[in-house]
Amino acid sequence: MHGSAPDTHDTCLLLIDVINDFEFPRGEQLFAHARRIGPKIAALKKRARAAQVPCVYVNDNFGQWRSDFKAIVKWCRRTGARGRSFVDLLRPDKDDYFILKPKHSAFYQTPLELLLKHFRTERLILTGVSSNSCILCTANDAYMRDLQLAIPDDCIAACSHEEHCYALDHMRDMLKAAIAPSKKITLTRR
Repeated sequence: MHGSAPDTHDTCLLLIDVINDFEFPRGEQLFAHARRIGPKIAALKKRARAAQVPCVYVNDNFGQWRSDFKAIVKWCRRTGARGRSFVDLLRPDKDDYFILKPKHSAFYQTPLELLLKHFRTERLILTGVSSNSCILCTANDAYMRDLQLAIPDDCIAACSHEEHCYALDHMRDMLKAAIAPSKKITLTRR
């Protein structure tokens, strides 16, 4: 990739749909749970950057096909946006990676798989929203690609505790994901 993806690491941190205005049906419910995970994601990202783990923001385009990632960040940080404080906490750094996705999975119709090959990634750490939707769909697709999964249960959220627990159980039992608090997620090369 001629230096445009210089990072290599066996682990990659995905921040899924964290650039979010939460202005949609059930968005207020999701935001109530997401507010609690924001600081944990920020702390995990800080640890990941210190360990030279690539951080990739994978985000919905909110149906805005003419926008780009910077425009979505700006839109979600606008005055009055419900998710503004969440986005401010998790804003990308200049050397983070970003991918826009048209549907739930971070893999569906995106260059994520190619980027992970350049990183030589074997394990994904999934963070963000929503546990039982975009996180679960991404985990399924990662599992089908023989990637190992680490999912910090304090860094993902759903609209309800029941939906969140359902997704965690499924990812642990069916996708062999390592579920643990973010502080117990290892970031060193394996």
